[in-house]
Amino acid sequence: MLPNSDISTDIGLSADGMNRLYHYIQSWIDEGHAPGAAVGIARNGCLLSPRGFGRMGLAADAAPLPPDAIFLTASVTKPVSCAAVALLIERGLLTLNTPVASILPAFGQHGKDQVTVHHLMTHTSGLPDMIPENIAYRQRQAPLDEFIARIYTLDLLFESGTDISYQSTGIAILGEIVRQITDKPLPVFLDEEIFEPLGMNDSSLGNHRIDVDRVALIDVPDAQLGEPWNWNEAYWRGFGAPWGGMFATVADINRFTQMFIHEGLLGETHIFHPATITSMITDQTSSMPHIKAEVREKQSWGLGWRLNNPPTLFSVNTPPSSRAFGHYGATGTMVWADPETGLSCAVFTTKPDFCESDAIRQCSDLVMDALIR
Repeated sequence: MLPNSDISTDIGLSADGMNRLYHYIQSWIDEGHAPGAAVGIARNGCLLSPRGFGRMGLAADAAPLPPDAIFLTASVTKPVSCAAVALLIERGLLTLNTPVASILPAFGQHGKDQVTVHHLMTHTSGLPDMIPENIAYRQRQAPLDEFIARIYTLDLLFESGTDISYQSTGIAILGEIVRQITDKPLPVFLDEEIFEPLGMNDSSLGNHRIDVDRVALIDVPDAQLGEPWNWNEAYWRGFGAPWGGMFATVADINRFTQMFIHEGLLGETHIFHPATITSMITDQTSSMPHIKAEVREKQSWGLGWRLNNPPTLFSVNTPPSSRAFGHYGATGTMVWADPETGLSCAVFTTKPDFCESDAIRQCSDLVMDALIR
């Protein structure tokens, strides 16, 4: 478990600085920019008691959002799914250079026989982000297996290893690799190997092990209004998308990122060997010789994690160090961690417009400004 503290100076953050952060997030609610939000910050293995703001629902009279509210984290799921594969690599069940088609033969169609696990984990596979029929599949509430079958038939946008292009489809295939190798669906594998050991008791890929009454409603975009597949509906909540279906609290995701900062350990709980952690948070794409320099200079990826390049990826003016890693989620979520300072930060909102926005990145500025040097 992660020790908690109500006193910000216990983790080296000034009380005044944290109050500025809390007032800033409260202003989102007061000015109608977001229905609800929560923030959780940890440092050196200690969690500052999280704060909740606004409402659980969208109506003005909805219940207040508590600090332990559960959020659909969207693409913050991706590095967690990649962690499952990294665990299999650590156990010698595959390697980064393993061709995907050697595990999933049907994937090798249409020139994908040279795609490796490494390509999928670094967004360099050449797969498109989503299948062309993404909305149509969701509208008829297709199961994940049908998405996987369609991904098998896709053509690549470019030769693997020659460009970086964000791809949810590749993360979906990683989930299928876990199922093929372990004979367990990815949600079950994550429960047994990561969530339960780390005490992430309010986390789940899909909603099979959480209290759904504690899930905050998302202010879904217009394109999802009235759709039976929108983020608030039972279909998507239960779907368990490896690329975007994880539920978690800000406290739980800090348990996960603090484990990374501490080289695979959380307290006495051992999840990964240090070398595995190093590989996941080390730049994997800048040394790929066939990717154009201008592409490599604009973004860099570890295994599942986006690295802090450009330096203000997770901030506006006061960034965490160049060693920081993290991810955003389209539902309005952000998480990052910095091995140099020991800090990890999670800001979860129910406003999709906040994803990668200056509004949410300014939270990082306020956290870094509160750091007692």
